[in-house]
Amino acid sequence: MSRGKAGGRFGIVDLGSNSVRLVVYAGVERNPVLVFNEKVMAGLGRSLASTGRLDPKGIERALDALRRFMALREQIGVPNLVVAATAAVRDAEDGADFLERAESICGFKIMLLSGLDEARISAQGVLSGIPTAEGLVGDLGGGSLELVPVANGKPGEGATLPLGPLRLMDLSHGSLAEAESFVERAFGEQKWLKNYEGKPIYAVGGVWRNLARIHMAQRNYPIHVLHQYVIPARDAADISRVIEKLGPKSLAQIPDVSERRVEALPFGALVLDKLISASRAKEIVISAYGLREGLLFERLDKKEQQKDPLIEGCRDLAGRLARFPQHGNEFFKWTAPLFADDVLGETAEESRLRHAACILADIGWYVHPDYRAHHAMTQILLAPFSGIDHQGRLYLARVGYHRHEGRGEPEMLGNRSAYIPERDNERALILGLALRLAFTLSGATMGMLPKTRFDIGKNSLTLVVPKKYEALVGEIVAKRLAALAKALGRKSDIRIGK
Repeated sequence: MSRGKAGGRFGIVDLGSNSVRLVVYAGVERNPVLVFNEKVMAGLGRSLASTGRLDPKGIERALDALRRFMALREQIGVPNLVVAATAAVRDAEDGADFLERAESICGFKIMLLSGLDEARISAQGVLSGIPTAEGLVGDLGGGSLELVPVANGKPGEGATLPLGPLRLMDLSHGSLAEAESFVERAFGEQKWLKNYEGKPIYAVGGVWRNLARIHMAQRNYPIHVLHQYVIPARDAADISRVIEKLGPKSLAQIPDVSERRVEALPFGALVLDKLISASRAKEIVISAYGLREGLLFERLDKKEQQKDPLIEGCRDLAGRLARFPQHGNEFFKWTAPLFADDVLGETAEESRLRHAACILADIGWYVHPDYRAHHAMTQILLAPFSGIDHQGRLYLARVGYHRHEGRGEPEMLGNRSAYIPERDNERALILGLALRLAFTLSGATMGMLPKTRFDIGKNSLTLVVPKKYEALVGEIVAKRLAALAKALGRKSDIRIGK
């Protein structure tokens, strides 16, 4: 058990340059489960560049939000709460005065993060959600842009630049042309960015997430999940240039643009466009994880940090929805012979996804039988998992469908199947059929399945069942074994052992 689970709910208040946000998690654990999330667009840093001070209206909005968040803390029950302030508060002449007022509301010390601390923690948050990330993390807040290289599961030495949209709007008096020269000059001083040519940029921040939504809409992309959504660098640059040219009225008419981001969007798009040019990045990978998840991750013990976020997320979902959450481990071992090197074979990543699929195999059991397959698929497609890209998510969704429905093509997938290789489609079918057989054979109970096994020949698939369980082998079991064998290109057989 992690320290967070023992300590109860964990909350973070992020006092940013543009927004003030409260997030509450179920506990400090490897798979952060969000309990509550509220944001106020206070605009603390709106006039910082021109006056050197926090925006007066922004101060009052932020303090009002903080009062509500402290009341919510009591209402929800959040024993562990961290309040962190970032670029606007640390750079403002009156930042210390604001902190004093804010701390009188909180009743405890607020963390004032340095630029380098903010960059490091944000990068750690990205790594907590995308452990294999290798490239450049860019976290665009209202007042600053944090840039940090990541590789081998660790953040490197980064930089913080005064390129947040609110600051740029203030510096340039709302002129994109003036802002462009400022951004180019800032990136021109960061010669090290060229070291990341051909690498991804892992993009964090609400403005950049809105650009991703626009790209999704343009492509009619079927999975509306932003985490690990990938935009080719050329597409991202093209969209950014179009956004830069649109006025507020035109931007407000785009359905996928948040009304609160309209003003800042062209400036955020400008920063992304110039960052792509400076770094010669290959693609933009959207990360839903950033500073807040980094703060949470740093509070995990070492053992918890090393856990796989996808597997932990699947276990959490199965723990809420499945009859026997522990079934996943039985299924994983039982299906292993089908994926042995001399049968289908599998990479380490494919084995990991098979494990995840086995854990999720029973999450749709309580739904009406006519809807189980599509319900399981939808749950998996939209679940707040991390540590998985969209191709992997589609694979798991297909397994969930075939586990309930057998063969056939799910109508709701539409053209989603085109987003994963045919190899993955075939393997999803085989694993789904194997799980369908497993539930039928065991009566969806624990303990019986490990006493059976597969014998797999070049042209045959034999299910070996102990004499003790012979009566469980009926027509439906034989039928589902035959379907699995056919998918493997083999003949089915059942042998009763001792």
